[in-house]
Amino acid sequence: MPRLSKADLAEISRRTVAHYAQQADEFRSGTWDHDVSQNLDALLGAIEGRPPFRVLDFGCGPGRDLLALRAAGHEPTGLDGTLAFVAMAREATGETVLHQEFLALDLPDAAFDGVFANASLFHVPTQELPRVLAELRACLRPGGVLFASNPRGDDTEGWSRGRYGAFHDFESWRRIVVDAGFLEIRHYYRPPGLPRDQQPWLASLWRR
Repeated sequence: MPRLSKADLAEISRRTVAHYAQQADEFRSGTWDHDVSQNLDALLGAIEGRPPFRVLDFGCGPGRDLLALRAAGHEPTGLDGTLAFVAMAREATGETVLHQEFLALDLPDAAFDGVFANASLFHVPTQELPRVLAELRACLRPGGVLFASNPRGDDTEGWSRGRYGAFHDFESWRRIVVDAGFLEIRHYYRPPGLPRDQQPWLASLWRR
């Protein structure tokens, strides 16, 4: 794939954020009851130390998982590039929610015990993943954990239904994340209990 220019990246970010802004209410009603407890439990179970844990919900959307993290006794912070989601999440949870686009992060160093990137990092173009992953690694304390769940694929990327997405198989994803300085913990596929061809989601855990 040809290298994306700064203008290309700006357009990817603008159009993807605009898509979610236009679909914000529909997205909230369609995803609010999704059960991602397996993913939350995987992240929290991999973090070393004594809770409560400081967790960055990267791509928090309307705030569903912020509420779950707070209910479990932890200290969540949300982040989303779509202002409508930021407003929804703040109203629903009362938590701190950062308005930052994924390609223009400004995160504090070593501030979090975990990063929960559930269905979010696949919107980052492959050429920008090393930089974005390095920024997420820097915001974790030493030994902190990154959780990522993305639609798996065959290393293709591009536009789909108004959003930009990059779809990696596990070996490619592993290489990118390890090259960014993370140590592999484990990975699994979702939904649980189904044949692999019916498990479109690749979940993985990584330690700083």
